[in-house]
Amino acid sequence: MLQPPHSSLQVAAVPARSAAGRERDQDAPWHTEAVCRRDEAGLFFAPSKEPTAARLSREEAAKRVCARCPVMVECREHALLQPEPYGVWGGLTAAERRVVLARRRRRDMELKKTARQGRIAAAG
Repeated sequence: MLQPPHSSLQVAAVPARSAAGRERDQDAPWHTEAVCRRDEAGLFFAPSKEPTAARLSREEAAKRVCARCPVMVECREHALLQPEPYGVWGGLTAAERRVVLARRRRRDMELKKTARQGRIAAAG
């Protein structure tokens, strides 16, 4: 049986602040506050051969759980940094996370290109 997303995580390097803006105990990993720890893992991970309509419905239900989670941002960053290849993490599906990662890579490449052009212009 699959475990809920936050049951055995390495802690990502993100600020220790909850969605409510209050400081969290620095000794407690962020995922100890994850709402999904109390929900069934099946909601966050697809069973084999799941029909498309059932998958979309399950993912939307998982996203509703994520939307009320105080550590959604930390969870999302963890899933993007690892990267987690399966399941709903931080309100994003695996496909949505791939899009975010591709956008980040393009943005980083553009920033590097702009910085390089700035250095060339300054030297010239």
